[in-house]
Amino acid sequence: MKPRTSTWPLPSQDDWSTPFAEVLLEQLDLRPGLSILDIASGHGIPAFYLADQMGPTGSVTAIDANRAQVTSARLIQGEALPWLRFECLDMRALPAGFPMFERITGNLSVMFLRPDRFEAMRQLVDHLKPGGQLVLTFPSLGTFDSIWQRIDQEMSRYGLTIERERLAAHVAERPSAAEARGWLERLGLERIVAVERPLEVVSGDGAAFLQHPLLRGGFLDDAYECFDDLKLAEQVMTRVSLDLDRMRPLLAQRCAIGGWKPATG
Repeated sequence: MKPRTSTWPLPSQDDWSTPFAEVLLEQLDLRPGLSILDIASGHGIPAFYLADQMGPTGSVTAIDANRAQVTSARLIQGEALPWLRFECLDMRALPAGFPMFERITGNLSVMFLRPDRFEAMRQLVDHLKPGGQLVLTFPSLGTFDSIWQRIDQEMSRYGLTIERERLAAHVAERPSAAEARGWLERLGLERIVAVERPLEVVSGDGAAFLQHPLLRGGFLDDAYECFDDLKLAEQVMTRVSLDLDRMRPLLAQRCAIGGWKPATG
């Protein structure tokens, strides 16, 4: 169904959550009146858009384990969209009696399903109604590979064996599209999709790279955590940051996985 014109569009100024949400919406089958669970809802991308599309005959329950983000989303909402509820809940441990939904969505969510992503996914599917659809997005294996390769080269130049092993473990921990598709197959979902769309991040070198709002949190921080010596970490990462031409383009892989729960059985 063609989306209605939204009074709560995806925010154009968000350079990270919105591009991932766009891939999610490409795969999601929407129509007014559906019940939706949106996990890892953050500040409400795409929960506000989903609620606007559902209209008052539908419902959206948006959950996040971060109380500050839930509070922020509620402040943005105010009295609007009363069929949208933001709740502080851990998507890996939903309470007894938690309802079932016709759609389950989660933008930039799969990384938060650790430590046992498959088990967390299984519990989510338990809350999906028969005939319902699940769609989740995440940055998949291959995201910012050029950065990891350059950091590894610099670690090698310094002879940092342990740090290189830690970095390799961080990178390998990121699931691939094929791995995520396998989870849905094991759960018995149908009409499974696993698509990837590249997203280029633009940055300057030096401090602009090391403090880039999309690169530092959750990405470059992983590299810093590989070091026990913080002074050494700064030396290595500064040298990496001044060699940006060898890392361009800085590409993230926007992955969306989705599938449908069988209508019977």
